[in-house]
Amino acid sequence: MEPKERYKNTLLFKEVDKVPFSPGHPRESTLKRWKNEGLPENVDWFDFICEKIGVKIEKPQKPQISLIYDFGPIPPFEEKIIERKGGHLIVQTKKGEIVEIDEKYDFSYLRSAKDFVTRKWHKFPVENLDDWDNMKKRFNPETPERIDPEIEKKAEIIKDRDWVFGIGIPGPFWQLRDWCGFENLCIFMAENEDLVFEMANFWKDFVFKLLKKILSKIQIDYVIISEDMAYKGKSMISPNMIRKFLVPVWSQWADLLKNNGCEIIICDSDGYVGEIIPLWIESGINVTSPVEIAAGNDLIEFRKKFGKNMAYIGGIDKRKIAKGGEILKKEMDKIIPFLIKDGGYIPSCDHAVPPDISLENFIEYSRYLAKLTGWL
Repeated sequence: MEPKERYKNTLLFKEVDKVPFSPGHPRESTLKRWKNEGLPENVDWFDFICEKIGVKIEKPQKPQISLIYDFGPIPPFEEKIIERKGGHLIVQTKKGEIVEIDEKYDFSYLRSAKDFVTRKWHKFPVENLDDWDNMKKRFNPETPERIDPEIEKKAEIIKDRDWVFGIGIPGPFWQLRDWCGFENLCIFMAENEDLVFEMANFWKDFVFKLLKKILSKIQIDYVIISEDMAYKGKSMISPNMIRKFLVPVWSQWADLLKNNGCEIIICDSDGYVGEIIPLWIESGINVTSPVEIAAGNDLIEFRKKFGKNMAYIGGIDKRKIAKGGEILKKEMDKIIPFLIKDGGYIPSCDHAVPPDISLENFIEYSRYLAKLTGWL
């Protein structure tokens, strides 16, 4: 079975020869530790793990290329250092946020999740209506730079691909929080609903127009909507607020995607998502990740409650991977076989792989994961 077919069939509860092997993704600090523990320099960590455990992953045979698309502000804000103090930098990001970080990090760590970077936010770009009017000017869906100029050429190359192709979208909660800040957004939701509705509808329409441009050229396999909207034990805003401000946005995007052949719509959120899943299902979202166990998520409970309306990626407790041994195997034996028999589950570390997981324990975990998912 080709990687693309295996991935899609798994998440759509269809028959597969084996479940995709996806142990998780280490970040920079994790890889630094592993290199001190035996991971060779200039060797792909995934290839190294597969060789160590004796798994041969079928590589896609068709050409793999990436598509350029930009949901961010154009023009971006100037990235600049505002102040240096006590080993920290106060900087302005390309999104317009004023953020404090350790001086060992540069702007590349704020553009993408290269590592686990603690930051403190000082100020956000939208604090009032004038700020919002100025921000809207940076989000014109017709700006030519937003879509890959070679999209038609690339579409022809990847039309008959055997690998999985998807795109990522900042969700409405994620984007409004980037504009306003979490606390300010919550205050606006309680005291200035009209502004929140305007921002949410603006983002809904902006993304919808860009998606239409992409979907008119390329058939995509999945979309992942980034939200990060939950704490340990609870969501960050109430289910009523989610239904009011976010469900209409997700629903319109999901209808467009499914009408254009994209069957897999993933919502990525840290924290406890149990009270959000019913609203995602209502909105047409059918997969969630990374299902953090420390936040109180229970995959077995979710499967019993939501059945085949929701599939999962993740759910293997990073704390147990760090401990290894029988503690880890017991955890994996409890969850993985139960969900795999139904389908709709790609087991993986329940977030990016942290540096407290040793290379030895990650190899042990990967070997057992390969066995449970049919690769060994």
